[in-house]
Amino acid sequence: MTRTFFASALAALLCLAAISPALADEAPAAKPEATAAVATVDQKAPDFKLQGIDGKTYSLADYKGKYVVLEWNNYDCPFVKKHYGSNNMQSVQKTYVDKGVVWLTICSSAEGKQGYYDSAALKTMAEERKLAATAYLRDADGTVGKLYGAKTTPHMFIVNPDGVLIYAGAIDDKPSANPDDIKGATNYVAASLDAAMAGKPVDPKSTTAYGCGVKYAN
Repeated sequence: MTRTFFASALAALLCLAAISPALADEAPAAKPEATAAVATVDQKAPDFKLQGIDGKTYSLADYKGKYVVLEWNNYDCPFVKKHYGSNNMQSVQKTYVDKGVVWLTICSSAEGKQGYYDSAALKTMAEERKLAATAYLRDADGTVGKLYGAKTTPHMFIVNPDGVLIYAGAIDDKPSANPDDIKGATNYVAASLDAAMAGKPVDPKSTTAYGCGVKYAN
């Protein structure tokens, strides 16, 4: 009986040794730590570099000492058409670019998704719409969009001369695709820039952005 017991125990040990590697293979892998910071109001805006449709490379760090507006764009989105078809967005762009504000329009649509175009096509579209921004940037892999937490088109962000994000959210307080709603709307970007440039607090600092979802790859 003793011999039988030891034989059984040895067999069990050999069995465990055989399946241990398999068990190790099935163990869940450790999740990688997130390394990209997401932009947060009242904190330093994360730097980035993107190529414009003019072939130049633009970096947020290049504009230290200036107000910078980031506008997420998708020309095919009805909410974007509301502001561009009425010339509302271009008018606000021109007003503040003329005051020394840097305005960067960004498209994070992935290849094959709504709003994705090559630089040549976007350049033509920008000219047709009389874009008055400082530059139009392409972010097809969505890196910068996700860094800033851009969720809709449009989605607006304002960085002050110290590099701090002072506003994030909607273009205005009328969350519709109807151009008629622009009249009488409070333009949050204009109001925030006016307040900040006058040395007054920005209020509100954040709002819920509305529009089409940004067409990321995933």
